[in-house]
Amino acid sequence: MLARPPAAHAQAAPPVRIGVLAFLGVEVALSTWSPLVAHIEASLPARRVVLTYYDVAGLRQAVQQQALDFVITNSGQYAALESEFGVSRIATLESPGVPSPSQAIGSAVIVRADRRDLNVLADLKGERVAAVGEDAFGGFQVAWREFRRQGVEPGDFARLDFVGFPMPRIVTAVARGQVDAGIVRACLLEDLARDGAIRLADFKVLSPRQVEGFACGLSSDLYPDWPLATLRHTDLHLAKAVATALLSMPVSPTGYAWTVPADYQAVHELFRDLQIGPYAYLRETTLQALARRYWPFLLLFFAALAGWIVHAVRVEQQVHARTAALRQALAQRDAAEAGMRAHQEQFDHLSRLSILGELSGTLAHELNQPLAAIANYAQSLVRRLDSGRYTPAILAEASREIAAQAARAGGIVHRIRAFARKRAAVRERRPLAELVREAAALFGGMLPGAPRIDIADRLPPGTLVEADTLQVEQVLLNLLKNAADAMQDLPPAERAIDVTLEQAGHHYRIAIRDQGVGLAPASTQHLFEPFFTTKPDGMGLGLSICKTIVEAHGGRLWAEAHADAPGMTFIFTLPADDPTT
Repeated sequence: MLARPPAAHAQAAPPVRIGVLAFLGVEVALSTWSPLVAHIEASLPARRVVLTYYDVAGLRQAVQQQALDFVITNSGQYAALESEFGVSRIATLESPGVPSPSQAIGSAVIVRADRRDLNVLADLKGERVAAVGEDAFGGFQVAWREFRRQGVEPGDFARLDFVGFPMPRIVTAVARGQVDAGIVRACLLEDLARDGAIRLADFKVLSPRQVEGFACGLSSDLYPDWPLATLRHTDLHLAKAVATALLSMPVSPTGYAWTVPADYQAVHELFRDLQIGPYAYLRETTLQALARRYWPFLLLFFAALAGWIVHAVRVEQQVHARTAALRQALAQRDAAEAGMRAHQEQFDHLSRLSILGELSGTLAHELNQPLAAIANYAQSLVRRLDSGRYTPAILAEASREIAAQAARAGGIVHRIRAFARKRAAVRERRPLAELVREAAALFGGMLPGAPRIDIADRLPPGTLVEADTLQVEQVLLNLLKNAADAMQDLPPAERAIDVTLEQAGHHYRIAIRDQGVGLAPASTQHLFEPFFTTKPDGMGLGLSICKTIVEAHGGRLWAEAHADAPGMTFIFTLPADDPTT
């Protein structure tokens, strides 16, 4: 009887409620997570642990209803729950046979081994494909990103079946020929073969990848392992106690352990590329979606507008307050103001002439050759007509040359106007080196006295990139202009811009290096922030817009200082086409 009060107290304490995603079924989940339950109960003897198993939709509903204290799920659903409900990871699973907790989850697109017509992901166009569900991370979303990189969308399949959990039913459907291919979590085939459920030789993985430290068949990048996360209402003392218990938990009999939380930024980048989950609003075109997408710029705009209004009101009040005192001085200042106005008008006139001269020089630089050719042909025709030395063939040839040169001049004007006008974004496949050379030529034509541009093309011949041509030209011209501005104090002979094109993994790398004075480290940290500028007449939007354009293409833009040489290097990347497509 004396032992009963502590037991009664233990029973009265609320249980620790943990929800688990059971992607292999309840039986497998029960076997996998039993050591976790035993360790937490041993570490917290006054609390009982209740594990509940869900599919993706059921786990989200349980979180929404606050029916749980903790969740254990894949990194994709965690990122979605983090954005929607504010769940917070306190530990990350450390699985055996993976390079690290940050590189543990991937997808394998499997087919039967006897399907010799299917070898890469692009071969599945027009085929039947099975997956767990549209919201399954390793069972669909990770593979979806790889399909997109090879130019394949779910609509390109003859049929896409979402069969739900447990995931092994997809392997069965592929083996029976009910579908041509299946999307499963990497290492599922190896686990089933180890348990004797299948023969590994009966299947093959499409577009296989080799990652050091990862022994399973893989068709995609690797993403962070499963986290254990708390909910917003979870007691902080309980969360701390559970986190301490997890980090002190020994390796389970199957090789699993827990470690400090991993970085899940790669998952957010995947969702942003696919425009799903927390970034589904990127596919919307409503005013609300645009406001969510560009809220920092809108906030700055309205803050600037509010500041301007306050300033205008204050100035207006000051003007009214000083009007009476200024009236007496107006008569004496009329003559001086008249002279100042005359000087100001003259200055404005000279300023307009200067701007007009710059524009004329730019157009003359581009149009001089075709116009000179037209003049030469026209003068030659006049001389022949005056002397009578002409034939219909000579007249036709001269007329054709004049028309061709006129078309060339018109093309120059059309190219400048086409680059300046607003239009909808259109992506097309273009040779990357040709695109860079065109931008360099346009830059040299638009800026008299432009520095020398040396292009080092280290890409394979015929390398194509899928991009919006004018947007990429805008990025190149902006970076070339910044490089030229950085060298404006150097002698003309020392001004040179080096442009290097090369491939780095799955991206094309374009580096633009100048020989200027460089930037202070404090300025480098804020280069790509809107409205930050080091130029006295700059607006601070050029690099910010360039960064937005590059990231919209799936690339990255950054700057590097030179430790042993003058100048800066601006580098941006664009996704490379898979060589197997």
